[in-house]
Amino acid sequence: MNIWQELEQGVLATSTAAMHALARRVGEALPPDATLALSGDLGVGKTTFVQGLAEAFGIRERVTSPTFTLYNLHRGHRMLVHLDAYRLDSPDQVEDLLLEDFLVTPYCLAVEWPERIAGWLPSGTITLKLSIEGPGRHRVRLERRD
Repeated sequence: MNIWQELEQGVLATSTAAMHALARRVGEALPPDATLALSGDLGVGKTTFVQGLAEAFGIRERVTSPTFTLYNLHRGHRMLVHLDAYRLDSPDQVEDLLLEDFLVTPYCLAVEWPERIAGWLPSGTITLKLSIEGPGRHRVRLERRD
């Protein structure tokens, strides 16, 4: 079973290390121009997932939530743009802040709170729903794949 089939079933991560390992597998399977929409409530592990993606891309710098800066650029053997759309009040702010430049290749774009900018996400966006099933039990499920 490949990673996408596993994610369709839902993958349980019971530690930070397990979430990083799952994200590394996803990162290795992503096409060069991927956009990932990471959906879920506060505390479900979206930033932890992005940290694992960064590991897959050979990024050595510390990856933290860009809540107050909106986005962070990380360079490894692949470019990762980590966008946190939580503070955006409307999709119009994407254009006002010139964020649409990051919604096209050659970046791998990981978006937290994608529902805030859903109208701006490109066709083919891979949506992963993260949820908490209990203490130390986080599930990642592929919601839709164009």
